[in-house]
Amino acid sequence: MANILPIEKKTAAISALVEGASIRSVERITGIHRDTIMRLGVRMGEGCKRIMDERFRGLNSRVIELDEVWGFVGMKAKTAKRSGADYSKGDVWTWIALDAETKLVPTFAVGERNQETANAFIEDLASRLTHRVQISTDGLSAYQSAIEQAFGSDVDYGTIVKTFSSAQLEEQRRYSPPEVVRVERMAVSGNPDSDLISTSYIEKQNHTLRMHCRRLTRLTNAFSKKLENFKAAVALHYGYYNFVKFHKSLRCTPAMAAGVVNSPWTVANLVEMIEA
Repeated sequence: MANILPIEKKTAAISALVEGASIRSVERITGIHRDTIMRLGVRMGEGCKRIMDERFRGLNSRVIELDEVWGFVGMKAKTAKRSGADYSKGDVWTWIALDAETKLVPTFAVGERNQETANAFIEDLASRLTHRVQISTDGLSAYQSAIEQAFGSDVDYGTIVKTFSSAQLEEQRRYSPPEVVRVERMAVSGNPDSDLISTSYIEKQNHTLRMHCRRLTRLTNAFSKKLENFKAAVALHYGYYNFVKFHKSLRCTPAMAAGVVNSPWTVANLVEMIEA
């Protein structure tokens, strides 16, 4: 059972998971049964979510980038619709906020790609900030009404819309990004600095998420079977990313750069805090 494993074993299992190893490969490496690893991962993810909710308050962020990442639970939406699967199966989106300066991810949300999820996500982001910020998003319309509802006029908001060269975008996206032929930046509200209207950092963070969170790695069979497990895996990744993983350009962790903590944590620190 996960609750009687020694801390060293738990740390070894979680260290492998946050570096992108699959549950079955962690089972082979550590000798811990996959069901135990699953339960441990869910508890750790839920614990990381609690820690981030508590500590990421009163943030002094100035420039925020937003984006959403596609994934699925159980099966893709087309398959779920064809097979008559229940509502918990199908496409799921991870909405992410990134501080462009400290690289901190102050909040994220897992849900549908709709106005309701956008409203809850942006409202949560607004509650964590202390002063006026500049926000950049792509052209998804749900962002505009959600930002207006959460921030009112107290925000500088701009969108960046990219036009790609190929008509066969879906095929290209599976293996390599299509060529960008035009970029349009537009001020939506306030007075955003056009040079800072960008989603480059958040798009790089999307790549980091897919590399470190096995359930979001493309073209594999490592997808989640339950939404609860998917949410826990994403939360575990961001707990590791914010508190443990050094960012090369910052030479510290994002949580240190944001002034949330004074020193880097280790995976063992996370395990001890959550499993104590």
